[in-house]
Amino acid sequence: MFVTVCLSSEDRTWSFDIGPDITLQGFKTVCSSETGIPDNQMELFCNNNRLTEPKRSLKDYGIGENDMILLTKTMAAAQTRNPTAVMPNIPKIDFSKVKVPTTASSSRQVNNGMARQDDPARVREWFLNNPHDLALIKERNPPLAEALLSGDLNRFAAEYNKIKDANEKARLEQIKLLNSNPMDPEVQKKIAAEIERKNIEENMNMAIEEAPESFGQVVMLWINLKVNNHHVKAFVDSGAQMTIMSSDCAKRCNIMRLVDTRWEGVAKGVGTQKILGRIHLAQIQIEDVYLQCSFSVLEDQPMDVLLGLDMLRRHLCVIDLRENSLMIGTSQTRTKFLAERDLPVHGRLHNPNATAETQKEDEAINKALLESVNDAKQNQESEKKSQAEGASNTKIAKMDVVEQPTTSSKPTKPAEFYANIRKLVDMGFNELEAEAELDVSGGDLQKAVATMLSRNMQK
Repeated sequence: MFVTVCLSSEDRTWSFDIGPDITLQGFKTVCSSETGIPDNQMELFCNNNRLTEPKRSLKDYGIGENDMILLTKTMAAAQTRNPTAVMPNIPKIDFSKVKVPTTASSSRQVNNGMARQDDPARVREWFLNNPHDLALIKERNPPLAEALLSGDLNRFAAEYNKIKDANEKARLEQIKLLNSNPMDPEVQKKIAAEIERKNIEENMNMAIEEAPESFGQVVMLWINLKVNNHHVKAFVDSGAQMTIMSSDCAKRCNIMRLVDTRWEGVAKGVGTQKILGRIHLAQIQIEDVYLQCSFSVLEDQPMDVLLGLDMLRRHLCVIDLRENSLMIGTSQTRTKFLAERDLPVHGRLHNPNATAETQKEDEAINKALLESVNDAKQNQESEKKSQAEGASNTKIAKMDVVEQPTTSSKPTKPAEFYANIRKLVDMGFNELEAEAELDVSGGDLQKAVATMLSRNMQK
C-alpha cells in the first residue's frame, strides 16, 4: 500500500510503498533511510493519534491505502537524559555561580527583542534605506508602499500589522491543517488549495528568474501629429475599432463645426461614453505627410485623439516595435513613438493617478490655453470679416460708379453672387479665390465650398 509521510517542520513529503503488516519500528527504519532523520528522533501521528508501540503493525493502527502520516522531529532520549553519555569529552563546568535571570525578566527580554524586530518604525527605516527592496514593495504591494512613503508612521504601522496578522493567521491555519484528519473532505479541499497556491508561487518564482521583464510595466504607444495645423498627441490603439477624438480637442482644432450629429450614439467598451457625432473627413499631418481621417467625437474622453484600426488599415500602418516607430505604408514614412516624459500626464506610468492638485493645474492651463486660442481666433476672424466687408463695399461702389453713365445697362453678375463672396470670406476663404471658384461653379455656393475645402485638405 502507498502511504505519505509529511514532515511538519520543513513542509516536506515522502511517499512509501510498503506492506500493511510492517511494524512501526520497521517503518521508522524505512523513513530514516529516506529522510535522514534517526529513528530515535521520530514521532509519528496518524488521525490525531500518536504511534508509540514499535512492535505493532501499521494495519493494527488502522493505517490503510493513501493515508497520510505526520512526522515530527524530536531530540534523542539518550541526549535528553544524559548529554555527557553521548559526548563524554565535554568539560564539566560548575554553573552554580552563574546568575540565572527570572522567568519574567527573560521573557521580557525576548519580547523586547521581538518587538524591536517587528517595530514598524525600524521596518520603515530599513525599507527607506534599501532602494531595491523599496522598488519591489512598490510593485508587489502598492498600498504598503504608499503608506510607507506617505510619512505617516501610524498609517504604515496599520498596513504593516494587517499584513503581519494575515501571515500569522495563515501559519496557524497551516498548523491546523497538518494536524487534521487528511481523509476529511473539507481537509482535502484545503490541502488541494494549498497545493495549488504552492504551484502558483513556484510558477511566479520561475517567471521572476527566467523572465523578470514580464513583471515590469510598458509605456503605451503615442505619436505626435497635427489636426488642422494644431499639435496633438495621439494614442495608437490597434484594438480600437474606430478612430476617436475628444470634444475638447475638436474645439481646440476648430473642427467642431464639422460634427455630424446624426451619427451620435453610445460607445461601449470597458465603459460607456456618449458619441456626439462624426467628423466625416479631416486632414491630419504625421511628419511631412498629409492624410485624410474620420473621427467619432466623444463627449468625455481623456485622450485627445485615439488612432483606431480603421485609420491604421486605411493607410496600411505598421507598428514596428524593433524600430520603435509607426510606419505609414501608403507613403513609407516613419514617426517615432514618444518617450514617457513626452506623454500626457494621464498616460505616464510613474504618475498614473495624478493628484487633485495636479489635475486642477492641468485643467487650468488647458482652459487658459483654450481661451487664449479662442480669443486670438475671434479677433482674427473679426479682422478678416471687417476687411472683407470693406473690400466688398469698395468693389460695389466702384461698380456703381462705372455703371452710372449707362443706367439702362444691367450688371454682368447678380447681387446674390457678391453676397456669396461675402459668405465665403466670412468662412475664412480668400476673397479672390472665392470669386474665382464661384465663377467656375456658376454661382453655386455649396459646390464652391466643397471644392475649396477639398483643395485645402490636399495641401
